[in-house]
Amino acid sequence: MTFEVINEEDTQVFDTLVAGVRQHNIEHISAETSKPLSVVSRDGAGNIIGGVSGRTVYKNFLIGVLWVDKVARGTGLGRQLMALAEAEAKQRGCVVAQVDTLSVQAPKFYEKLGFDVVGRVPSFAGSPERFFMLKQYQ
Repeated sequence: MTFEVINEEDTQVFDTLVAGVRQHNIEHISAETSKPLSVVSRDGAGNIIGGVSGRTVYKNFLIGVLWVDKVARGTGLGRQLMALAEAEAKQRGCVVAQVDTLSVQAPKFYEKLGFDVVGRVPSFAGSPERFFMLKQYQ
C-alpha cells in the first residue's frame, strides 16, 4: 500500500472516488439518479452575471454555488435564479434543497427563501462561521 498527497485538481482521482461512493450507495440505498442542474443569467453581451449550480440526487437539490455579479446584486436576480432552479428540482421529484454558506456570504438570503439552519460550524481565527441550511418543499 502506498499513499500520495496531490496538491492540484485531478479529475481522474475525483471521478474514481465518486464512482466508489456511488457503488456503495447503490448497494445500500438504490440506483442513483444524480443529474446536474444549473440556471444562469447573461447580460446583453452574453456574459454570465449570475447563476446557481448544483445537482439533484435521491430527491435532494444539492446547491453547490450561487453567485450574482456586483452590478446585479439587490435587483432580485438571485431570487429569480433560485426560483427557476427550485422549480426544476421539484419537477425532478426533489423534496428538499440543501446548501452550505459562510456568514460573509448569504445565510440571510437563504433564510428569506425559506431555508432553515440545521447545522453550524463556529468561526475561528481565519475562518468565518459556516451554516448548513435545508429547505423542505411542500
